[in-house]
Amino acid sequence: MAKATASYTDDEFVAAIRRGDDRALAQLYRLHLPMVSHYVLQNSGTEDEAKDVYQEGVMVFYEKVRDGSLELSCQIKTYLYAVCRRLWLKRLAEKTRFGGRLDDHEPYLETGAEADLLEAEERDRRFATMGEALERLGEPCRSLLEGFYLLDKSMQQLTAEFGYTNADNAKNQKYKCLVRLKKLFFTHYKEEESF
Repeated sequence: MAKATASYTDDEFVAAIRRGDDRALAQLYRLHLPMVSHYVLQNSGTEDEAKDVYQEGVMVFYEKVRDGSLELSCQIKTYLYAVCRRLWLKRLAEKTRFGGRLDDHEPYLETGAEADLLEAEERDRRFATMGEALERLGEPCRSLLEGFYLLDKSMQQLTAEFGYTNADNAKNQKYKCLVRLKKLFFTHYKEEESF
């Protein structure tokens, strides 16, 4: 009996994911999980660790497809393998179960995945730094900025919620809070870079 799910070429996967087709992403996820799972299990990992690494690798791929920055010079399978392999070797190194440098173990496939992974890690680091800066910002600035930027509240809603006399006062306060947040972020970000 034939499967009811459609089969995609690599180009069709990319196009479908770019359109937001969750079925294509789910199929892609199922398609290459066994390959990554096998690799992780053969290299001191567990099934759960394999799933975690694979999910991270698929997210790197997904984000690059969605933002249009993916330049695929190999098959998706190869790209995912390279990203997941790198993620797993990095985890092993962090767990100190692994001696030596990552580059000492089997030649790295040139897929562009390394740069994508480094970019995703840098973006995650910036998000974490921004989250820390937002926590240190304090009230009411944190709630005001979260309300406007994350919850998409209008200036009129924020004016009523925070008791400002008019929307211009709320906008002025939002600007001052944003300046403080940027200052906290860049101070902390520069401190992290110096380590």
